[in-house]
Order: sequence, then structure tokens, then C-alpha cells
Amino acid sequence: MGKSVVILGSQWGDEGKGKIVDMLMEQASIAVRFQGGHNAGHTLVIDGQKTILRLIPSGILHRHVQCLIGNGVVLSPTALLEEIDELECRGVPVIERLRISEACTLILPYHVALDRARELAKGKSAIGTTGRGIGPAYEDKVARRALRFGDLFNEKRLNEKLEEVLDYHNFVLQNYHNHEPVEHHQLFDNLLMMVPRLKPMRADVAALLSQYRGEGKNMMFEGAQGTLLDVDHGTYPYVTSSNTVAGAASVGSGYGLRHLNYILGITKAYTTRVGLGPFPTELQDDVGRYLSTRGNEFGSVTGRPRRCGWLDIVALRRSIQLNSFSGLCITKLDVLDGLTTVKVCTGYRLHGKECLYPPLESESFAQCEPIYEELPGWVQPTARIRRFSDLPANAQKYLLYIEGLAGVPIDIISTGADRKDTIILRNPFEYVEIDPFIAEERT
Repeated sequence: MGKSVVILGSQWGDEGKGKIVDMLMEQASIAVRFQGGHNAGHTLVIDGQKTILRLIPSGILHRHVQCLIGNGVVLSPTALLEEIDELECRGVPVIERLRISEACTLILPYHVALDRARELAKGKSAIGTTGRGIGPAYEDKVARRALRFGDLFNEKRLNEKLEEVLDYHNFVLQNYHNHEPVEHHQLFDNLLMMVPRLKPMRADVAALLSQYRGEGKNMMFEGAQGTLLDVDHGTYPYVTSSNTVAGAASVGSGYGLRHLNYILGITKAYTTRVGLGPFPTELQDDVGRYLSTRGNEFGSVTGRPRRCGWLDIVALRRSIQLNSFSGLCITKLDVLDGLTTVKVCTGYRLHGKECLYPPLESESFAQCEPIYEELPGWVQPTARIRRFSDLPANAQKYLLYIEGLAGVPIDIISTGADRKDTIILRNPFEYVEIDPFIAEERT
């Protein structure tokens, strides 16, 4: 029987999920995206060549992998075809290896116009969206007026639904945002032009997943964004528009929850965040700039600089609570190389009281003061090390300290951008015995 593994970000996104998904795809034959849209950016570096994927699952670079986009994803046909063209120019046969749920909600030009108009109207109070129409598309889905991927292949239905939804959205664009309307016939014609390329990829993804499970295939479910950006459980309203927790893997793909075998939480060795929202461990000093520079902390999709701070165990504890992680993967350990002292936030102080979990309300979250434990740093490089026993002693102690506070085993450690620069202590697909060296250290 094959295994089903979910990979999620445990912080505010940008944890390095793409590399880990790509690396583990060597042992899987199915890759699934189940939420978000082309606001996600997964960066892969293979033999020094960088690839940034936004919508297509990271497994697409493996020729043995079938990639699926589930019903929980909001899909921009234009962005999808642009990404396909980029990959096919490099010799990656995308269309024959990508299947898309007919239940995917479409992102269309009026969603982008609404997204950008709203952010502009909010000024300094803007949430900091990517401006790609993600939120308005999810709104249409919940309001039951969305156009879905399957609608593209019924010309009469597409035209009728498009006319109805444009009547609604153009009224808002013109009368509330003083924005030019989106022209119906031009959009309709543009969509029809895309249909021949899109049609071969339509599928019943839930049925395919059931079939693949019956065939004993290993499957990877790839999350976008991070747990703390979840629309229900994150730092609302500074969140994304979808559910980013483990339960969304089932809802957003049509795969039974009891069939999931392992959940891996990707966690940076420090913490970053893009845009506004509470961030108790944020550093606005030389150390923060050091982390930003060494970590190249700029959004792969937006190019926006990321805010940097110490590792926040309190926030991670919430993520563990929400996702029931089987194991953790610590990424970007090498960014901490050269620091004489490394801090870890073990608790918050709010209104004179200590709390072990972050407040649910963002204003209170923003008032939390971090409680730190200091650990000795290390000057020896960890970059490109591939065995735990070869790490500097203080780097080993740092990782074991994190593991003890989290109460979840660290199964993978990333020491560089390339897929080869990785220490695997336990493989999610193989469930092999853990490295005897770290097993002894843990005791």
C-alpha cells in the first residue's frame, strides 16, 4: 500500500516547502496542490538551476510524477498557461502530466481588478495581498456565483454565467471604486481561445486519487502559504483567503482524511513574515538585517522584502496543535552560521501574564512581548552538510532544543538551497529507523 504525505508550512509562509516537496518526490508518483492559487511561490534549485513554481505542483520537474490541481485551488487560466509555457520552453512536458479538477474556481480579470482596487482604497490599512485576485475569487466561490474550470467547456453556460457575474462585479468596480468595467465579449472570447489547450487537462481529481490509492502509489499533498496565514486560524485579517492547515488537504482534493499517513511541518530555523500583521520576534536591528541578507529574504512571487526575527516556539506550538504534525523539517539552518548567540522565543508576556499559546485576536497578538532563551551560536559553517553528526556541536544542540520544546521529532534538516543539501533523519515515505547518532543524542 502506498503512503500519502502532506507537506505544510508551519509559520507565515516562505519556509522552503518547494525544495522539500521536490526532494521527496523521488519516492512519490503523484503530486497534489489543494488550496491557494498563483500567489504561492515555491523555489527549487536543482544542480544550481533555479525554478519558481506558482500554481503547478513542485513534482512537475520529475518525469515519473503525475501532477494534480484539486478543487480547493483558485485557478487563473492566464497564469496557468504562462507557467506552462515557461516550463515547456525548458523541455518539461506539462500538459500530458497535469490534471485539473473541474471544480476549481476560476480567477478572472475582474477578480484582479477588485483585489487591487480594494487594497488601494485601504491605503495604510491594506492587508498586503499579492493583488492577483485570490481573495475575490474565493468570495465568489463561497457566494456560489463563481465560474469553475468545468464551465469553460460548455460555451452556452460559460457565456450566461459570465454575463451574470460581470453585471454584479462591474457595478462594484464602477460605482464603488471608480474603475473601468471588464468587457464581457472580450473576456468571453479570450477564454474560448484558451479552451483547446486547457481541455486535455480537465479531470475528476477525487476519482483519480482513489484510483491511485488503489494502485498503491505514493502521493504528496503540497500546501501553499503557511499555517499562521490560515483564514480561520491565522492572524486574521492579515491572512490568506484559504485554509492552509492539514485538514484542507482532504477538503481541497477530495481525498479521504483517514487515508493520510504522515504530515510534515516545514519550519525555518528563524521566522519571517511578508506584509502586515503581528510578529512578536521581529528584529529591526543588525541581526535582523543579517538574517535578511544571508537568507535572501525576498518573496519569490512578489519580490517584497520579508520581515525577519528569531524562531517563535509559541507560534509553532499553535501550528503543531492545528496540524498534528508527524515530524518537522528545519530549513535554512545555514543562515544562522556566524552568530555568536542564537535566541528562541519560548513564551509571550501579555498584560503582565505569561502565555504559551498566541492570542486568537490580532491586536492582542501584536502586543505580546517575547520571552527568550539564549543559546550559544556557532561559527563553523553548516552549509551543504548532509549528516547530523557533521554539524557543529552547538547547531546540534540548537536543533535538539527546538525538538524538545516542540514535542515533535525533527525528521529533515535543510542546509542549503539545492535538493542535495539535506540531512534526512527519517523519510516520511519509508519510515526507516532514525539515524543512530541522533537517536543517542536525543536520549
